[in-house]
Amino acid sequence: MSKISRRKFVTAGLAATAGVSGLAVAANLAKRYGLVPPDSGGIYGPGETLTYAGQRLLARNSLAREFPRSMISKIPFANEIPPLNESFKRLQGGGFANWRLVIDGMVARPASLSLADLKSFSVRSQITEVVCEEGWSYVAEWIGTPLFEVLRACEMLPEARYVVYFSIDPDWWDSIDMADAQHPQTLLAWAMNDGDLPVAFGGPLRLRVPRQLGYKSVKFVNRLMVTDSLKGFVSALDPKSPNFGYSWYAGI
Repeated sequence: MSKISRRKFVTAGLAATAGVSGLAVAANLAKRYGLVPPDSGGIYGPGETLTYAGQRLLARNSLAREFPRSMISKIPFANEIPPLNESFKRLQGGGFANWRLVIDGMVARPASLSLADLKSFSVRSQITEVVCEEGWSYVAEWIGTPLFEVLRACEMLPEARYVVYFSIDPDWWDSIDMADAQHPQTLLAWAMNDGDLPVAFGGPLRLRVPRQLGYKSVKFVNRLMVTDSLKGFVSALDPKSPNFGYSWYAGI
């Protein structure tokens, strides 16, 4: 079956089964074609699967809406962050000169990059909206390094399927699939609006994933792990994670 005809077949199957209250059937069809999210178990599993599979089939390459500069929020909302640890405070005291982003896992060339190293890649900017699951939102300009460029420089292995990204806070991490990891709008953001990324918004480095709800844009990112499995690394299923209980895929 060709790629196009297969896509039409799977999409039609998902739509038909979902329309007849056949979520479990749709989930089985998605599983057959490798379109199952890692939190597919439990009572909400079939619905999570249908959402994820439908998005990947219908809008895999879609772009998050970008806004004109006139629509940047005058006072963006800085939601509460956990108390910053002593390691972070020492780095902050040194102007983050010693901050490093470690890239490891399924890459041929593991790396440890400073902020200056990241800024040596091509720079991209976007004016996009942060949408929180709690109901608030704001529009800001985000400036940074496209994640896909860093992954390419580290020679990501072809069998890789996910990127797990960790905060300096050991309990704060999340993950995305390769569709979002290699999307042109997914940024390692180190600047916001007219200056460096403020600590209140995740500075010095935040992964910005504008096609998903705000909780997927983890703050204070200092490690990327490329992997082919999320076993043990699904924050939605980990009681220690701030994102416990939320959907793994949070597309908007």
